[in-house]
Amino acid sequence: MAQTKINLGLIGLGRLGQLYAEYLAYAVPQARLVAVADTDAARAGSIADAFGVRQYTEPLALIDDRQVDAVAIVTPTRTHFDLVKAAAECKKAIFCEKPLSLSLAEAAEMKRVIERAGVFFQMGFMRRFDKGFSEAKKKIDGGTIGKPVVFRATSRDPHLPHLECVHPENSGGLFVDMGVHDFDIARWLMGEIESVHSIAGTLVHPELKAIGDVDNGIVSFTFVSGSLGAVDLSRNGVYGYDISADILGTEGTLRVGYLRETPLLVMTKNNVSHDTVPFFPERFGQAYVDQLKNFGENLLGGQPPPVTIEDGIEALRVALAATESYRKGDTVQVSSMTAEAGGP
Repeated sequence: MAQTKINLGLIGLGRLGQLYAEYLAYAVPQARLVAVADTDAARAGSIADAFGVRQYTEPLALIDDRQVDAVAIVTPTRTHFDLVKAAAECKKAIFCEKPLSLSLAEAAEMKRVIERAGVFFQMGFMRRFDKGFSEAKKKIDGGTIGKPVVFRATSRDPHLPHLECVHPENSGGLFVDMGVHDFDIARWLMGEIESVHSIAGTLVHPELKAIGDVDNGIVSFTFVSGSLGAVDLSRNGVYGYDISADILGTEGTLRVGYLRETPLLVMTKNNVSHDTVPFFPERFGQAYVDQLKNFGENLLGGQPPPVTIEDGIEALRVALAATESYRKGDTVQVSSMTAEAGGP
């Protein structure tokens, strides 16, 4: 009888990992959550008890668990390298959250280990599974807007996450941690990016300057095709969680995203108002579920992943080029970021 469920272990139970636990336990029919791991023993115990699964405080112990078929890695970016390598060497299928790694040297080694082990690997870029972005992809591929010539995206968080989460040593910094989503979507919709030019500053949160990061940045870029792109990133979109993109074509324009969470306008004298999207679980909750369903379907059905480690590497390459451009104050060719030269 063909296998109908994957015994899956979840590594990392932070803000996103706790959502993944709920998704995997209740919303992904292809998965059977059997174990969780987090270095915070109290957190691991609480989540394990809530879902009736085994708990580990050492992620490598979960990876060694013979009853675990596949792992979902939802840990800080700096840990991805060791965890992906260990999982591949144990012949576990892997789902890994973005960004892939902190450096291209690590990313290249991860790819070599995965290919040598012959294990299934799928990259976590959930925006590709969002209804708006996925429909935009279909419209572009179908020629609805003619040739796409300009890409413009906005990513704004409503508040600053915990400093430990955004510290460049853990996250890679603003352009890697936040911008990698936009660079992946830009590549997916428009093709490869040739060069980038970044400006940025610590304009609102001085505590970020103390750890070597910025809270607002703007990246302009040129695609290999000659088309143009721009992304603005912010840690202080105080009005709500704002993720959007415009794709201008020769025969039309697509706009992806929304600010109004509830389909309600409040209209009073001299005022029309509506609510806003609170944060990422509300905006992309279904996209997270759909990408995990897709992971399970591909693994069970023997199908190739639609989001590959190469996608993770190339989005990281652009993000590192954007970081380098900000540091240098000059345009950077994306191709100049190599495993030997690219990384913090």
